[in-house]
Amino acid sequence: MKRFVLSTLMLLVSGLAAAGTLEVYKSPYCGCCEKWVAHMREHGFDVNVHDTENLQAIKVRAGLQPGQGSCHTAFIDGYAIEGHVPASDVKRLLKEKPDARGLTVPGMPAGSPGMEMGERRDAYQVLLFGDQGSRVFARYP
Repeated sequence: MKRFVLSTLMLLVSGLAAAGTLEVYKSPYCGCCEKWVAHMREHGFDVNVHDTENLQAIKVRAGLQPGQGSCHTAFIDGYAIEGHVPASDVKRLLKEKPDARGLTVPGMPAGSPGMEMGERRDAYQVLLFGDQGSRVFARYP
């Protein structure tokens, strides 16, 4: 039964994401996820939010490897977006359409969208990931 529900959910996600809407899966208790959603909306994305207690199944479906995860997972136009990826990088991904599963910002670096902490800015990378591994897509000092 769980497999059927998960399969049905993923078909729904794929269909909605293909329509150009960012489908975000997050914990109902995570404030930084809400801030990231606001960042994406401010940059022109249509966003549907799905609060869930079981994010692991979503992360598996996204094809994330150990160490690539963060606090929320989104899907748009066939791509997975994991964590606090800046809107400009998602726009670039959708424009360039590389052969990949998506983008990830592993962890929760301070200063990334949704993780603003005053003047603190951790250096971080946005990674493009897929079946052939991952590579740096963007760097932020």
